[in-house]
Amino acid sequence: MDQARLKYLKEWQQRYVDQRKFSGSSVLIQRAGHEVLFNAVGLRNVQENLSFDRDTLVRIYSMSKPVTSVALMMLVERGLVHLDAPVSDFIPEFSRMTALIPGATLIDQTEPSYSPTLHQLLTHTSGLSYPFNPGVLGEAMAKDDLVFKADQGKLVDLAADAASYPLAFQPGARWEYSIGIDIIGRVIEVISGRTLAKFFDEEIFTPLGMTETGFSVVNGAGNRFASLYTPLEGEAMALTAAQKGSETLRLIDSYDNSPFLAAEMMSGGGGLTGSIDDYMRFAEMLRCRGKHLDLQILAPQTVDFMMNNHLAGEIASLGPKSFAEQPMEGMGFGLGGSVVLDPRRTRCAGSVGDFGWGGMASTFFWVDQKLDLSVVFFTQLSPSSSYPARAELKALVHAAILG
Repeated sequence: MDQARLKYLKEWQQRYVDQRKFSGSSVLIQRAGHEVLFNAVGLRNVQENLSFDRDTLVRIYSMSKPVTSVALMMLVERGLVHLDAPVSDFIPEFSRMTALIPGATLIDQTEPSYSPTLHQLLTHTSGLSYPFNPGVLGEAMAKDDLVFKADQGKLVDLAADAASYPLAFQPGARWEYSIGIDIIGRVIEVISGRTLAKFFDEEIFTPLGMTETGFSVVNGAGNRFASLYTPLEGEAMALTAAQKGSETLRLIDSYDNSPFLAAEMMSGGGGLTGSIDDYMRFAEMLRCRGKHLDLQILAPQTVDFMMNNHLAGEIASLGPKSFAEQPMEGMGFGLGGSVVLDPRRTRCAGSVGDFGWGGMASTFFWVDQKLDLSVVFFTQLSPSSSYPARAELKALVHAAILG
């Protein structure tokens, strides 16, 4: 990679800070297992003028989803579960499901449905949804505040509560970004007999050396945990009614008074916090087809399976109405992350087969096996749709690849 061209990436990061779009950010790039660039700018805490550093800890939100997907595939590899199993096999409340009829305008306009499969949960084709999605189901979830937040309660209870709502559509009929991978987290607990936190620690974090990643901020982190900001008025995740305010960096979750300091909910869909080096270890494990040093976390064929498109076509072909972290045209979806099918249709530089995902606080990662490339980007601004930072970052990274 051309170091002179990478200066444009550094200037871009600084420009976002100077324009008060991000309080601060960090980026880490590795090529063929070697660090090419680390750069951090701005502040992790505006109120106390604390710099955004390499050891800054952040909320990765939906970048938790690939981790949870890896965890389930470890159980699949051990013959303990298969992906066509209905979720009702593990969470009985999903045994008697209904789905909204096409064109429903009320939450009780339903028809019988079968229980979604684990594969449908992993690929967001289950019919589950999110409160910030448009439509009848999203509105009902928002009204009841059905979100897997750090301080929302216990995973076992919220997973059961989610089954009391009708599905947005019959399983497999469409693609809609959802709490499905949170439900997968509960399935992992049922199968393994361990809490999700313990399973992650024993099977993924400790083997990979991810010592600063967890549902709660690691003990002793102090003010290394970044504060969270938003440019919106009101609720920072109410995307269907988002209104920009005059303050582009309004504090919404201070590092010293955050529910992530002692998380009660273990959200496999959005609950992890951690450092950029920790997440790079996870990304590199994927790039290396399941291998970390002398350990094989997953079989190479399993990682290939995860990082291939599991949809019948691109996301856009499945009629989504939901929010998504990345483009829908030219993009497929694997297990827990998106897969580039045609960079031209995504209108963003990349390779066919790029695998990655982002988080609601504008974090982002991707791995590109063709280019031996892993990139992790951290910041703390919600929602991630505030600025086109991800497309700009990919363009800047690819502009520096000259061979």
